[in-house]
Amino acid sequence: MKRPYIDKVTPAAWKSALTYNDAVYEAVQGHGISAAERELIMVRVSQLNGCAYCLEAHTTAARDAGLTSQQLDLLPAWRETNIYDERMKALLAVAEAGTRLPLTEDSLADLAGALQTLGTEAFAAAELLTATINMFNRVSILSGHPVRERKN
Repeated sequence: MKRPYIDKVTPAAWKSALTYNDAVYEAVQGHGISAAERELIMVRVSQLNGCAYCLEAHTTAARDAGLTSQQLDLLPAWRETNIYDERMKALLAVAEAGTRLPLTEDSLADLAGALQTLGTEAFAAAELLTATINMFNRVSILSGHPVRERKN
C-alpha cells in the first residue's frame, strides 16, 4: 500500500509544523546548543526511531556542522567510547530518554546528570528538540518518505 504523505495531504498543518520547527531551532540556538550539537540529537533520535529519511537529512547536516565521520559511525555505541565529550554525552542521554519512553530509573538518572552538565536552559532546549524530531520522524515514517540515493 502506498501511504499518503501526511505533509502533502495536510499542507496548512505541515506549514505550521515547519514554523514551529523554526521556533524550536531559534530557542535551541538561543539556549547555547550549537548546530553540531543539534544535529547530534537529531541523528541519534532518528537512529532510534529507524527514520531513514530523517537520518539521511541529518547525517548530511551533521557533517556540514562539523561532526566527524567517526562520531557519526560510532553513535549507536556512544556509551562505549571516549570520543564524545561530557556535554555531548549529556545531550545524547536526553535524546535517548526522550525517545525511549516511558522514563525508567536509569533514564531518570541520566537526565539528572544531563541537567547538571547542561544547565536548565540547554537541558530544556535539548528536551524540546528531542520531542520535535520525534514528531518529524513519525510523520516521515508514517508517510513513507523515500530516501534518494546519493551521488557521492
